[in-house]
Amino acid sequence: MRILIANDDGYLAPGLAALVQACQGLGEIDVVAPESNASGTSNSLTLNRPLQVFTAQGAAQQGFRVINGTPSDCVHVALTGLLERRPDLVLSGINNGANMGDDTLYSGTVAAAMEGFLFGIPAVAFSQVEKGWAHVDGAAQAARAIVEQLLPVVRAGGAPWLLNVNMPNHANAGALPRVITRLGRRHASEPVIREVNPRGEAVYWIGPAGGAREAGEGTDFHAVTHGRISITPLQVDLTDHDAIDGWRGVLAGGR
Repeated sequence: MRILIANDDGYLAPGLAALVQACQGLGEIDVVAPESNASGTSNSLTLNRPLQVFTAQGAAQQGFRVINGTPSDCVHVALTGLLERRPDLVLSGINNGANMGDDTLYSGTVAAAMEGFLFGIPAVAFSQVEKGWAHVDGAAQAARAIVEQLLPVVRAGGAPWLLNVNMPNHANAGALPRVITRLGRRHASEPVIREVNPRGEAVYWIGPAGGAREAGEGTDFHAVTHGRISITPLQVDLTDHDAIDGWRGVLAGGR
């Protein structure tokens, strides 16, 4: 079993180190992570400059390979030329903060896992619900338990799958109940924050995410609010299949 691990918080992030440590003994592990925090980069690939790869030397990051790009860059480069052997499983995280509902469209953590899925490899994105890395060891314990349960599914082969896991910050997260959920929805983001830089020019910070709008039973928001680990199966197809016939009548002359 070969496992590729990436993230979006950068190669120095405590969540990455915790996930790598938690997966020791489950297989041969390769770590390819961004040089700096790349949160919110979604599925972007760097096409306007070459990418550089170096090997980290820190004690906690020994052997990690680092790329000056996005999370998707890391997995893409790993799978198309950096790694000598194709991994059997791609893991991403543990992210510093939740990736639920509409957040999954922006998430670099989910994007790294999705890049593996697009290459036909089963993949899982792991996130802690609250920022700050509180009880990250508990989250790592939960992640390992989930991966252990998934390994027989990986070995069985078949079509690839993509899972998005959100874990409450809990010291004993590995013992929390797990539920299979659907994505909830958020309100629109809060307004941008306007500031003036030292040159007197207006600059804008993207505002914080809005609150949960659809958070009923069965959603990822509901699960973590009630102290459960949310596991959401994701797909890439954005086609509105139900609307195809209607649009044929409007834009394709009914053909």
